[in-house]
Amino acid sequence: MPDLEDWISLGYLLSAALFIFGLKKLGHPRTAPFGNQLGALGMLVAVVTTILQMGLGDGIEWVLIGAGLVIGSLIGLWMAIRVEMTGMPELVALFNGFGGAASALVALSEVWRFIEGTSDHTQIEQLELTVIMVAAGLSALVGWMTLTGSILAMFKLKGGVSIFGKWIKTPTWGPVWLNPLKVMMVIGVAVLIYLSIDAPTNTDYLWGIIGISAVLGIVLVLPIGGADMPVVVSLLNSLSGIAAAFTGFIIGNSVLIVAGSLVGASGLILTFIMCKAMNRTLPDVLFKSFGGTGEKESLTRTKVGSDPDEVAMMLDGAQKVIIVPGYGMAVSQCQHQVKEFADLIAEKYDTEVKYAIHPVAGRMPGHMNVLLAEANVPYEQLIEMDEINPEFPDCDVALVIGANDTTNPAARSGEGPLAGMPIIDADAARTVVIVKRSLSVGYAGVDNDLFYMDKTMMLFGDGKAMMTGLNNAIKES
Repeated sequence: MPDLEDWISLGYLLSAALFIFGLKKLGHPRTAPFGNQLGALGMLVAVVTTILQMGLGDGIEWVLIGAGLVIGSLIGLWMAIRVEMTGMPELVALFNGFGGAASALVALSEVWRFIEGTSDHTQIEQLELTVIMVAAGLSALVGWMTLTGSILAMFKLKGGVSIFGKWIKTPTWGPVWLNPLKVMMVIGVAVLIYLSIDAPTNTDYLWGIIGISAVLGIVLVLPIGGADMPVVVSLLNSLSGIAAAFTGFIIGNSVLIVAGSLVGASGLILTFIMCKAMNRTLPDVLFKSFGGTGEKESLTRTKVGSDPDEVAMMLDGAQKVIIVPGYGMAVSQCQHQVKEFADLIAEKYDTEVKYAIHPVAGRMPGHMNVLLAEANVPYEQLIEMDEINPEFPDCDVALVIGANDTTNPAARSGEGPLAGMPIIDADAARTVVIVKRSLSVGYAGVDNDLFYMDKTMMLFGDGKAMMTGLNNAIKES
């Protein structure tokens, strides 16, 4: 009969396998829900196995563990139920911060137990001591930096914070001397980690690491503009996994090392994908204060708006329509109306309909895919930017819904915050219809020449209202 230790090893092996298979299933929209379920099951197995390994006795320990599980589950359930799809990027950023903080707190408690429980540190092997203190220092660095950086990223995604009824915009500030300061802070943490190895009982070094790391997270995200937020969210997700892996080394938990490494590696890969989609390098994002400074251009040009009836008449006879979704679709929550529009013109006019998906459209990676999947848009119709762009010259109508920076021809100019960023070539279509509340600029703060082209028709108003009106006009035509 296998003993408890064997069952614990088997549990960790099973949870790690579930994480890996779950991550693989997340690679395709059709299998992503099942992959998410596998990941959740893997986490459940890991939690149960860890509780068994702890060998809890009777009393307060079970009460604390049970209370933590119940409170955490209720908070997670409450946040999952109440969050709107438009608020998902902010929620993801916040969860990244919570993950980093949880790892850092576990590492801190373990180091504290190590300090308090060991009277004679001279008897501990130098290698063991070095591993513990280095891992703890790195976990603190990454964990606390992720927490403060993620909270700031969340407020940047929201655009600001309401304090006593007054809306305060989140600043984007990055003087030239800030980059050397970041380097000095990292070096400072490295020095403190080194000193803690020689004096493991000196808790001042530990608090110094925590303090510098927390400030570093703010300093790192503060100069980054809104246009680069998808990259930042992805990077912070990776850092939360790395913090978990470091903590796994401290407590000797193999499944935490595996799960943290998976999150760290996948998040880093996604970060580089986002950078490639924006024609940027990660150092540029982190150190060049690009992506929009928050300063908006003064708009002097005007454009006469069209109405849904006029657009419906123009759509009659269109053989190919490409829909370009953007964050405005998420704000108005009109993805279901967009799906209805696609079904209407496909049935009534025998029109071929496709969706052009920009990798950084919205405020987090895959934002548009999630919204359209919620509306049951067939995956085959969701075409990535590089594949769909060559089709625009043969497209009769490009319908742009709330997308701005990702369709802005200014990106081809080689100047400004959008310089060099690959965009959806909506301007190459024969006719462009744009659903937008106004002519206002996007995250990057750059006016969009696409709005003012002769072939562009503007439907000014809320996305859901405009798409509903357009659908009604098509039905009546």
